[in-house]
Amino acid sequence: MKKLFTYCFDKWWRPILFWAVAFGLVVINEIIKVNDFGIVSYWILAIALAGLIVSGIYQLIKRRWLKALFTGLFFGGTIAAFVLYGLFMFFIETVDGNGWADNLTIPENIDLNLPKGDGFQTRPDSINALVKNEVDFELYNSFQPGLYEYDVWLNKIENGTVYLKAFEITQEYQLSIGRLLKQSSIKVNNQSDKILKFESNGHFTIYEGDWGKPYAARFEIWFKPNNKDKERKLIEKIYKIEGWMR
Repeated sequence: MKKLFTYCFDKWWRPILFWAVAFGLVVINEIIKVNDFGIVSYWILAIALAGLIVSGIYQLIKRRWLKALFTGLFFGGTIAAFVLYGLFMFFIETVDGNGWADNLTIPENIDLNLPKGDGFQTRPDSINALVKNEVDFELYNSFQPGLYEYDVWLNKIENGTVYLKAFEITQEYQLSIGRLLKQSSIKVNNQSDKILKFESNGHFTIYEGDWGKPYAARFEIWFKPNNKDKERKLIEKIYKIEGWMR
């Protein structure tokens, strides 16, 4: 382990080379926009930045002041670049949106549902009084476009958690990956054969797209039992939605 550590950090340029590769992967992801690749690339960059910190401290201990300074500049420059990029994207998306849904079309001849509610009254009285005789769910508009809530009706089911997955249907692009699971999770348990309604605790966000540019998305209800059995999909429906703008 000591030899590996010395190999990685004694030569100050090795962590910087690793950083350059990681930063390049992030840049490529920002161009091609692939979900899984993006997650991996950002994790690699995080490891590379941690390596720069360790390398900088190591160079300081060895009294290699100039090398420590260069390492620190690469680390600080990366952080500054991401801050500036974030501010730039925030400004662009606030003014013009992210443009993600600009070229999307809603296919014809699909069973397309509309989220209920007007944002001011998420669950209308007609919904609160609704009785269902089969497993189902309903999507509701929250207080801004791109923010939604939902209810799910379930019959006999063991202790566990239901959550949403969402996909734009023409490209099968998974929406709000990495965030939707947590935001949409609902604890459920129904030991009877009666259909019971379970409500989401708050809104969830669909980040892809802009206000006034609707597209079709398939929402899937998934169930994760507490007994660690395999997760399973319960039901799916297609909704006309919009993305949230900052």
